[in-house]
Amino acid sequence: METRSIKDEAHRLIDQLPENSTWDDLMQEIYVRQAIEAGLADSNAGRVLSIEDVRKQFGLSE
Repeated sequence: METRSIKDEAHRLIDQLPENSTWDDLMQEIYVRQAIEAGLADSNAGRVLSIEDVRKQFGLSE
């Protein structure tokens, strides 16, 4: 997979927004992208929990 620079990705995000988008819309897109990338990095580094462990941590039934 080709690695794009942050600047290139920001341009791509902006280009995909509708013409009537707000600053909040742009910030939401950036936040979502950043959260996804952080989650993928955690997963790749093995920083994950099983669903069973998450359920126990939050007191949810299995």
